[in-house]
Formats: sequence, C-alpha cells, structure tokens
Amino acid sequence: MDRRSFLSRSVALGCSLAASPLLTPVSFASAPGDKRLVVIILRGGMDGMGAVAPYGDAGFSGLRGPLTLGDEGYIDLDGFFAMHGVLRPLLPLWQDQQLGFVHAVSTPYRDKRSHFDGQDLLEAGGFSLQDGKVRDGWLNRMMGHMSGQNAEMAYAIGSDPLNILGGAQTVQRWSPDVDLALSSQAIRLAQLVTKDDPAMSAALAEGLRLADSDGDAVAVEGGMQDMMSMLQDNAAAGRGTSYETRVAKFAAGRLRKDARIASFSLNGWDTHANQGRVLARSLSALSDVILTLKSELKGPGWKRTAVVAITEFGRTARFNGSKGTDHGTGGAMVLAGGAIRGGRVHADWPGLNEADLFQRRDLMPTRDLRAYTGWLIRDLFGLPSGAVERDIFPQLDLGDDPNLLL
Repeated sequence: MDRRSFLSRSVALGCSLAASPLLTPVSFASAPGDKRLVVIILRGGMDGMGAVAPYGDAGFSGLRGPLTLGDEGYIDLDGFFAMHGVLRPLLPLWQDQQLGFVHAVSTPYRDKRSHFDGQDLLEAGGFSLQDGKVRDGWLNRMMGHMSGQNAEMAYAIGSDPLNILGGAQTVQRWSPDVDLALSSQAIRLAQLVTKDDPAMSAALAEGLRLADSDGDAVAVEGGMQDMMSMLQDNAAAGRGTSYETRVAKFAAGRLRKDARIASFSLNGWDTHANQGRVLARSLSALSDVILTLKSELKGPGWKRTAVVAITEFGRTARFNGSKGTDHGTGGAMVLAGGAIRGGRVHADWPGLNEADLFQRRDLMPTRDLRAYTGWLIRDLFGLPSGAVERDIFPQLDLGDDPNLLL
C-alpha cells in the first residue's frame, strides 16, 4: 500500500482528511548552501506589454492606445518602460533594487501557440519537444548538478507532480490545502498497526510530520466532532486570505527550514477578453505572492532568495475585438528577491513597427528566456556554464552575462 492509499483508507482508524480542490501544487527540494530559488509558472500566457508597457516606443500607442501614467494607470520605471498600476505595492522593491523585469524573451517555442505544448517546453527547458528526448524538468536536472544535495522523499495529495521538478532526483511535495486531524488514540493505534511493516510505519511517520508542518496540530483530544470542528476552523481561517497568499506562506515556511528550491504555478493569465480586468486581478495576485514571500522569509532569508516568474508565451501586440489579446510569442519575466540586482528592465528591444513584429502580430523575442534563467541558476548555485548549456537547457547559448544577481 502506498502513502496516498494509506491516508485515504485510514479513516477507519479515526482519521478525518479534508482536502479542497488542489489548483496549485507546490514542490520543494533540499539543496546545499544558503541560497534559495523560487520559480513561479504563470499559466496561460502573461501579456508582457500589459504588465510592463514599453510606452517609450513610438509604436506602442498605435497598437494599444495612449497610456496613462499614475496610480490608476501605469508607473514609470525608467522613462521607456512602465509597470502596471496594480503593481504599485511592489514599487518599494523596485526602488530598493529587489525587483526587475526581462522583456522581449521567449522559449524556443514558435508558431503553434498551444498552452499545453508551450508549458511542456517551458517546464522541460529543452529546445524542442519534437524529438521527445527532453521530458523531465529543468529544475530536476539542475539538482543533478548540485553536489551534496539532500532531497527528502516527497508526495502529493490530489494532484499530479509539476513537470518542472519531475525526473530522477527526489523532491518533496505537499499542499497547503490539505489538513489532517486524528485523536491521540487513533495515532497510537495506527502506530501499533504499522509497527511490524517498516514501509507502512515510515509512511505513517512521514505523513504525520508533513501534516504537522503547516503549523496546525494533527493530534486532537476528543471525538470525531472535535476533529471536524478543528478542520472547519482551519478552513475558515484559510478563507481570510487568498489561495495564492496561503501558497506563498506555506512555501516560505518550508524555505525557512530545509528546502532551498520551491516551484508552484499561478493560473489566470489567458486574457482573450476583458484584459483590463483579468490582467489586473492576476498581477495583483502575483504582487501579493512576492510580498508574502518577502515578509515570511524575514530579512536574512529574503536577502539570499531569487524569485523568477515565467510564462509559456506572450500575447499579441494588438488588442482583439473583445478587448483582449490572443496567444503570442515574445513576453516578459519577473525577477524579485534580495539576491536580485533589481531596478532594471533587461531588454534587447526589437521595436513595435509592423515590420519589427514576429509574423507581423507578436512582440519579437530577441533572446531566449532560458538564457536569463540559465545565468540566474548558474550564479545562484555556482553551476558550470557547460552543464547549464548542455544538460539543464539543451542547445542553449547563454550569451552575454546580464548580471542578474548581487
């Protein structure tokens, strides 16, 4: 019997397991050293020009209309780029050089603009999915080049693993949306039942340890009503904060301990219609996640942390008839953290004249998204350039060093 089966069947021992639908799996891995990496996947294709507008390009207003600078519109960053006004809470990070952006980048994925293929390639980190050779995740391959790692065995409840951390290296998985409550008698009974089976005994111990890791005690004195009451109280407390914030708090809690690498996804970036409302909501959630990570990592931990938010592709340069944008090519990355050399928008800007656009419809990518990510992990964890270009991101040319880290 595996651990998931054990937990699902343990209700016979007085176990009450409550799990809400898991929208965002969170994966962790232990690694040597004191640097931390958080990779956030923005699923759906973030509109880079909506998040960080190149208003200094004369062609921008012709494509998107005039841009309003100010609290309700956009916030000037450097006289050429301006970030969306809903990101104003992040302005102190920009001013402290702990927030940056990368523009006009893309994975090698082109033309078909499928969410599924785009996300597969983003998480695999390869040059192409056609040959089927690169199907594990680039974060997992990166771990294979880190000496002395001590990744704990992991599992997930209610969701498949993140592809970005899938592969030969062992990672730990858990969800902040799962809670577990047992009476002390049930815990003792479970321990007695499993004591002669080393695998089951280890599974029980690991399950109890991880269930207790979110700060809510597992052991409850009383009967089933007391257990259900505790679970309901925990669920009610969770409703006081957004799902994304709870994910960030849980991730930060693990990063304060043994974990050094965390990855999770944020949904809601597919802005085919009513982009103004949808994009603002998603950007606000991302802002909350970044600020929560900063707050929960508590000073020294944040100073050694790099956060990178990446997406499968950008959006079309022009709005469509539904006041949205369709699947595109070139897009943007978000960088944050005390380890980041922020206060800059990195871009080899291609221009927005029609002839400058990719297929006359999308922002032209001028550099591989993997190159910026490659430099980030190379410098953060001291990896050889050859390993980054050959194994972690196959067929990658790192190119010039953008000096992303302090």
